[in-house]
Amino acid sequence: MSDIRVGLIGAGYIATWHADALTATPGVRVAAICDVSEPAARGMAEAHGAQPFTSVGALIDSGTCDAVHILTPPHLHKPLAIQCLRAGLHVLVEKPVATSAADTREILAAAEAAGRRFHAGHNFLGLPGYERLKGLVEDGALGRLSACEISYALPLSPLRSGPFNLWLLREPRNLLLEVGPHLMAFAVDLFGAPEIRFAEATRPVMLPGDDPRPQAFRILARAGGVEITLTVSLVETQDDRSVTLRGSSGRARLDFASDVLVVERENSSDLVVNPLRKQLDLGWQHLREGGRNALKQALSLNQKGPYALSFRGMDAAIYARLSGPQDARFSGSSAVTVMQALDDALALIPPAALSVKAPAVQTRKPRPTAMVIGGTGFIGRALTRRLVSDGHDVRVLSRGRSGPFPDLPDAVETVGVSLNDLDGLTEAMTGIDVVFNLAKSLDRTWAEALVNDVGVATRIGMACEQAGVKRLIYTGTIASYDMSDPGVTITEDTPFPDDMSDRNLYARSKAECERQLMKLHHQRGLPLTIARPGIVVGHGGPLQHWGIGRWHGAGAVRIWGPGDNILPFVLIDDVADGLVRMAARPSAIGESFNLIGEPMLSARGYFDALHEALGARIRVSSGNLTAFFLSDAVKYGLKKYALRKRGVVRPSRADWKSRAHFSPFANDKPKKMLGWSPETDRSAFVAQAITHANLMGF
Repeated sequence: MSDIRVGLIGAGYIATWHADALTATPGVRVAAICDVSEPAARGMAEAHGAQPFTSVGALIDSGTCDAVHILTPPHLHKPLAIQCLRAGLHVLVEKPVATSAADTREILAAAEAAGRRFHAGHNFLGLPGYERLKGLVEDGALGRLSACEISYALPLSPLRSGPFNLWLLREPRNLLLEVGPHLMAFAVDLFGAPEIRFAEATRPVMLPGDDPRPQAFRILARAGGVEITLTVSLVETQDDRSVTLRGSSGRARLDFASDVLVVERENSSDLVVNPLRKQLDLGWQHLREGGRNALKQALSLNQKGPYALSFRGMDAAIYARLSGPQDARFSGSSAVTVMQALDDALALIPPAALSVKAPAVQTRKPRPTAMVIGGTGFIGRALTRRLVSDGHDVRVLSRGRSGPFPDLPDAVETVGVSLNDLDGLTEAMTGIDVVFNLAKSLDRTWAEALVNDVGVATRIGMACEQAGVKRLIYTGTIASYDMSDPGVTITEDTPFPDDMSDRNLYARSKAECERQLMKLHHQRGLPLTIARPGIVVGHGGPLQHWGIGRWHGAGAVRIWGPGDNILPFVLIDDVADGLVRMAARPSAIGESFNLIGEPMLSARGYFDALHEALGARIRVSSGNLTAFFLSDAVKYGLKKYALRKRGVVRPSRADWKSRAHFSPFANDKPKKMLGWSPETDRSAFVAQAITHANLMGF
């Protein structure tokens, strides 16, 4: 089959990787994008020359596809896969392909009945380094294998800082189902169906409502005469995603996150030269692997990183053989074996480690007078709980109907309303006195930001007008200011730059949101107040805070600038207090407030305090802002002129300097007008920002 037309069902984060890989696969093109969010489907479809759809039925009826990739949350995989197979489409299903082996068998049976292919999205099996590793095994280059260790050690920040309404956090078992297929797929492909001998789930962390989730799993198995250990660690840890094989003639380690394969073998030199020769050989291999990967990414303009190559390898293997023998790595029968092994492991884990805390029993229906849009986020969660503690019932707007408030059923209701639906928003605001808009969008172009951020903020303002809301609190950002001059103290009277076309999209978009909402205030009387929090820290926030610098895993950070100037930190509880006070003060209408804590710490001071409090020494280095800018300028040129990407934001040195927060802030206005009192004691600040914030997860 030539010119295979593929549709993507689901336009989230992972869809971009699939789309890019399919575009690079010979004889394949992306023909359709389907998502319940029409803007998401349309935006991605336009970027790839595809047709947008908002229902799978409409995609099927259009006849535009020969195959689909199902990229939705896992609990939707089985019905969608079966629907598409019965309609005559081949399917690839992202991992986990289903939530159980039984469901996976149903998908495979539907594929066999329809005479179509069912593929599992175990993308790392398509990595070039893995193919070389498997070749070593098949050639016997490692001798007789005795042991295999497969590790997935990578921080999963949603466990500690949210969002908590993700599928993988709904049940403890979902965490293993989310990560486990990567590991188990390696074991199954190398050795066949494993016999699971032991499994445990450890290092629990409490989600909101004191609902525990494990952050580590360990599984012991045996297959093909090989002892297999699978380890998952999701706390803040050094990245170690690897497959290590030990044989009688050598030890091979594949870093599948970096596509680096290194083989350690003995040599026949004497006792003096032997260890030196061994280390020189390992050093040469690392140099070769690193150099080859760097050259590959440079020549491809960063289009061939390891993760991208894994998807390309998977798609190439699948679509080159769509009409011939199926590649066993990605076959439906392999998927069944993988999921059965995970089911067997889950069955051996003590039930207490996988139990879900029963939600509190509702004794009355909430009678909300406050609405929080973006209530499942870091600030939104703290604000919602503060409102409840003050005696208010709250309506939280979310993409789904579940939220991080299982312990507050009498006071918090979560409703799912599209932010693009003016009538739906207006109806949801019925009976609401105050609306807190904490929503933000992550856009790649200014055109997208105008629709998804500015358009949404304006629509929420209009809904507040129609519903008769007494106060709208909009949360902007201090990033909209020009903070590049240490000699300029920023107050609420400091204007944003007149021309923000060369500022980062987040700063520019938030400034435009404020401008449009203020226009509604001045022209139509919208009861608006604007809040601009600083760098928010505290319980529920992330360790890897990008307001401070560029992070490289959990152990290294490059600060924006030298890192010696005082940063505009503010505690999360102080932000919630400021927002509540804005809603309670009639004099705050038409005003804006910068919620900046008292001067406390520089970036370097923050990391020194973190080391002192937690015993975690993070490698901190200064970031040369000119170098950041020049690197960004080169990327801009390549994206715009070499890759022909549209809507690329032109970088500026001023924007990079602004990220360093050189300009100090004055917080007199919120203290005077609102009676706001942010934390003044340094030790108390550090205790709340770091010591008790559970930044590491353990």
